[in-house]
This record gives sequence, C-alpha cells and structure tokens, in this order.
Amino acid sequence: MARQGDQTEKKMSKDLEAVTVRRMRETAFAVEKSVPVEFSRDWLDSQPKAQGGDELRCLAEALYFEARGETVKGQFAVAEVILNRVKSERFPGSACGVINQGTGKKYQCQFTYTCDGHKEIIAEPRAYDRVSKVARAALNGDAPDLTEGATHYHTTAVNPRWSRVYTKTAAIGDHIFYRHTWRTASN
Repeated sequence: MARQGDQTEKKMSKDLEAVTVRRMRETAFAVEKSVPVEFSRDWLDSQPKAQGGDELRCLAEALYFEARGETVKGQFAVAEVILNRVKSERFPGSACGVINQGTGKKYQCQFTYTCDGHKEIIAEPRAYDRVSKVARAALNGDAPDLTEGATHYHTTAVNPRWSRVYTKTAAIGDHIFYRHTWRTASN
C-alpha cells in the first residue's frame, strides 16, 4: 500500500513540475514577443486584440472614461498612475480595487466616473479597443515610466486643493501628474 502512495506522490510531483516548466516557457515566450511601445494610434492599431480578465477590464474601462480623448502617451500615463497606486500600500492591491475605491458615495470616489450618478456606457467601440490595448501593455509592464511615480492626476480644467501640496511630476496632454510626499514617523 505504501508503494502505491509513493508512486502517486511521484506522479503528482512530476505533473506539477511539467506544468511549472510549461508555464515558465510560455512566460518566457511572451516576454520575447513583447514589442517596444510607441505612443501612436498606428502602433495601437497594429497590436492584437487585448485579452485578459477583470484587471484588464477595469483598467480599460477607467482609461475609456478618464482618458479616451487624451493622446496615446497620456492614456499610458493615466494607466501608470492607477498601477502605481496598486503597487502602493496606501491603496487597494488591484486595479479594480483602486478604480472602485470610494464608489457608492457621490463624489467621494477616486475616479469620478464611478460615482457621478451617470451610467457607464461604452458608446465608442474603437476607442475602447484602443484603450484596452493600452491597458494590456501597461499591465504587461511594457510601457516606460512617464510620470516619475505619480499616484494622482487631474485635468488642466480643474485645480484641486490637494495639487498645491503634492509634488508635480509631469504634464502630459490635458493631465497634470503628482506624487504625494508621504511622511512617515521616525524614531
């Protein structure tokens, strides 16, 4: 009886190793195929249709409602801010969590489109397809750093009070980007 258990354990170990090796090869293959990002519509249009799960959907939706009229570089910069927040311990640990933080409380959310009382309707499929490709490239880590670690932004049409306290890091298109100067207690 002990032999049968040992054989089952060895087979499971071998199967797991095969899955791990296969996944590593797929990942390595995907990295090799990565094409340098160009901030142009022509580059976006040449990319394959974006595929992914909830994180891609959330990020693409945020880019659609927050930056679809922005330049491609500006769209990447907005995506970068969202992903910088994901990396920060001060915000939720997923793109969906960051984007929906505060949703449900009118104008107390992080991204206005999630709590402005208007239904989110994607009426421009081509624009959504493009921002989805921006989202995919950003999630893959393919884009260069554009905002010097910014975690906040606003359009040039507004001047929020918090912008006077944060460090301005970039101005791209119609958006201005900021990094909060976090202070921590010292001993």
